[in-house]
Amino acid sequence: MNEDKPTRRQLFMAEMCGTGLLLFIGLSSVIFMFAESSPFVALVPSLTLRRIINGFFFGSVGATLALSPIGRISGAHINPIVTIGFWLVGKLTGRSAIGYVVAQFCGAVLGCLPLLLWGQMGRSIHYGVTVPGKGYSIPTVILGEVATTFCLIAALCVFLGFRQLRLYTPAMIPCLFAIMVPLEASVSGISVNPARSFGPSVISGVWEGWWIYWVGPLIGGLLAIRVCNSLARRIEVAKLYYFDSDPDGRFRRVQRPQPVRNSPRPKGEFSQF
Repeated sequence: MNEDKPTRRQLFMAEMCGTGLLLFIGLSSVIFMFAESSPFVALVPSLTLRRIINGFFFGSVGATLALSPIGRISGAHINPIVTIGFWLVGKLTGRSAIGYVVAQFCGAVLGCLPLLLWGQMGRSIHYGVTVPGKGYSIPTVILGEVATTFCLIAALCVFLGFRQLRLYTPAMIPCLFAIMVPLEASVSGISVNPARSFGPSVISGVWEGWWIYWVGPLIGGLLAIRVCNSLARRIEVAKLYYFDSDPDGRFRRVQRPQPVRNSPRPKGEFSQF
């Protein structure tokens, strides 16, 4: 695969592989840390501490993917809400955003299939599926997803919007999830990613409140882009790292204004991906 000038198919394949790896590794850690028969439960009996550890680990998987060759090729969005955010601020065309989202959902399902190898341990917690917490109303669960997704997208806007901070974006992600997971896990299971919820639902057959994990993150993402619009507009490239690895402008659909010219602007001057 050519990392310097990948084809559209290679971009989508990289995004599918990245999302699949996120779910396979991340949800394997969920099964290992929370299945009742797991030795880790006896080793770390505190549920809150396990949630902190798992949040940091899950976030670290995403950060590692951003730093990996996958991140260099596709930007490692691995979350439809992140892709939609980049599209809203003009860094991807609608056609490309649709391709990314489809690749992410396909990758989510493929990445969850190996979870079946966990057997009874995996089945005991439905392979890490997200469902509304017991005792919480639907509006509360939706609000939890809105709030956590808002925090994620707003944090990305801040870190990617300032050149001094953007190199630290991958480091921010595990720290953020280490905070959000223990606060929100009991309410909604904390998804912030429709693909993350879709994959385990497919293999487990558990679809309780499935729409919450589409509606909540979408609202939260849209609100974050709206509130942080000035920062979001400063984002230069639709990637979480490797900001200068975009030689043909595929991730820079909207560029900074060019000097005024006397001659008419030729068609196709702005790169389109």
